[in-house]
Amino acid sequence: MPTPISGFSKLTKEEKINWLATQYSFETKNTIAVLKSYWNNDTKLQQLHDEFIENTISNFYLPLGIAPNFLINQKLLAIPMAIEESSVVAAASRSAKFWLERGGFKSTIIGTEKVGQVHFIFKGNGEKLTNFFSEIKTKLLSSTKHLTQSMEKRGGGILDIVLRDKTDVLSDYYQLHCTFETKDAMGANFINSCLEQLAKTLKNEVKNYTGFTVGEQDIEVVMSILSNYVPNCVVKAEVSCPIKDLKVKADITPFEFANKIVRAVQIANVEPHRAVTHNKGIMNGIDAVVLATGNDFRAIEAGVHAYAAKDGHYRSLTNASIKNEEFRFSIELPLALGTVGGLTSIHPLAKLSLELLQKPSAEELMQIIAVAGLAQNFAALSALVTTGIQEGHMKMHLGNILNQLGATSEEKNILTKQFNNETVSHTAVADALKALKNN
Repeated sequence: MPTPISGFSKLTKEEKINWLATQYSFETKNTIAVLKSYWNNDTKLQQLHDEFIENTISNFYLPLGIAPNFLINQKLLAIPMAIEESSVVAAASRSAKFWLERGGFKSTIIGTEKVGQVHFIFKGNGEKLTNFFSEIKTKLLSSTKHLTQSMEKRGGGILDIVLRDKTDVLSDYYQLHCTFETKDAMGANFINSCLEQLAKTLKNEVKNYTGFTVGEQDIEVVMSILSNYVPNCVVKAEVSCPIKDLKVKADITPFEFANKIVRAVQIANVEPHRAVTHNKGIMNGIDAVVLATGNDFRAIEAGVHAYAAKDGHYRSLTNASIKNEEFRFSIELPLALGTVGGLTSIHPLAKLSLELLQKPSAEELMQIIAVAGLAQNFAALSALVTTGIQEGHMKMHLGNILNQLGATSEEKNILTKQFNNETVSHTAVADALKALKNN
């Protein structure tokens, strides 16, 4: 039975691993050797990775792939993608090649406004609070000048502060709703520092406000934190072409294919069970590029899914339509990204990924990543409405199955050829490998 430990963070990496091995009987599983095999031989590089988080014991690798042939706003790019799931990079690459020959992708920025809030409790007269806020708003803004000066020189800063009365949903609950422009930085630390200063100024000013009674001066600041829901930090990406150019398979006409895509999106708009999987496929492409560029995929996921339900019903992030014999396919979603600061500036592969993308601004990266999501969705829907999703996915997954079963290089070559025209499943591959070994 493992025992609790005090001071685990103060142990060396070796000591941490040895403690785990002792407490959880890892020696018999060769775990120590596995953990150490993923250490980087470059000690400086390993130290850099060790310092990204706390209590590091090893590195957890994801493949970094490239999806070429993305023509975005007439600029040809190869998009880096960090992901473990089979067929994602291949699907994105197929979509890129398909639309390269049909004019490529177009993308536009709708807005770049980010949000942070100071949440507080006020049990006094709401009208007095409104008057108080009007009088101190200038002081609130000026109190953050030492934090915003550098950002303002780059064209960013605090855009506005609004007092919001939320007492209709929670007793005595108010907030300072703040909007920000952070330019090429994701801006989390900047926003949170500003919010904490605003909260401090709010508490100081309320104590000296003569319009309040003694009881009304007891404002309770609950928390000050950015929001990952950024409905005004939005990008749109789209493709279009004459329906006659949508020839994808011999057994389906371009018109039939276009209508099936439109119908598939309509289903995702009315059926949440389908919409979640539909949008998950979009996020396969988006998260892969977000990870590769050192951005926060968890924040992106949270904000995007909230946006998909912004009208109270969870819907597709993409839209498809047919008009005047033209097919249009588009996506609109919030993406709060950065190209400076954080891991984007210190993770070697994140820096390399941004270089591969020709050092984009945050707005350009928003456009690239939106396109990756749109391409992924087009590839998934194309498969779903024609051959089905499993044919392509399982063929890509064949290599993983063979590795899991311990196949040799020669066996992999033989079985890859064998399953070129056969349905791939774990059972079928296992049986074929067993039969091959017995021959």
